[in-house]
Amino acid sequence: MILDKFSLAGKVAIVTGASRGIGQKIAIALAEAGADIAGVARSQQEETKQAIEAVGRKFLAIQVDLTEKKAAEEVLKQTVSYFGKADILVNAAGIILRKNFIDFTEEEFDMVLKVNLKAVFLMSQVFARYLIENQRKGKIINIGSLLSFQGGILITPYTVSKHGVLGLTRAMANELAKYGINVNAIIPGYFETEMTAALRADPERNQKILDRIPMGRWGKPEELTGAAVFLASEASDYMTGSYIIVDGGWMSR
Repeated sequence: MILDKFSLAGKVAIVTGASRGIGQKIAIALAEAGADIAGVARSQQEETKQAIEAVGRKFLAIQVDLTEKKAAEEVLKQTVSYFGKADILVNAAGIILRKNFIDFTEEEFDMVLKVNLKAVFLMSQVFARYLIENQRKGKIINIGSLLSFQGGILITPYTVSKHGVLGLTRAMANELAKYGINVNAIIPGYFETEMTAALRADPERNQKILDRIPMGRWGKPEELTGAAVFLASEASDYMTGSYIIVDGGWMSR
């Protein structure tokens, strides 16, 4: 039956940025689809843990800073030690800084790229090596942005990082397909998260954004979860190096 292809029963997923926002909602959705979850975040994940255990799945909280050396290896080590394996990686951790292009410091630029791009590269590399060495198939899902295609304003490092995420997705897909590893991305539009709070609090900027979205509203994080379950499941086995845009129609204009 077709719905069986969307089941994640017996799978183990690593989800970065699982303590809040989009990462948290994706982690919970994958658990609802049957997967056990290793949640990765710098902060506590009690809310995520409770939600996942409430649907009968196991949850491992891994508290690390993904910008630290060897963090990716530690995440994989803890996951495999606890669950015995890993099948899915969702790179959802991210940060954003807002200021004029000419005012960004080198340190700020480096920090955004470390979290949003370099950590994705390192987590994916460690995960892919594990799958290849153990002759296992797997799924890697990266979280891009509308800024993977556009320039935006006041967020130069973020834009650079998200262009990089999409390029990295395609490059990895080309090299990893022969090992049975699918690499795809989800491209969220404007969603109600902590990261967009400043935009939503600015009446003028908020209205300009809403005027551009055909659906006329901000997305809710849970509205990304169907795409995540699809890309993590058998239903997407012939899909790699691609992306799913979930934006209320923003890119259609």
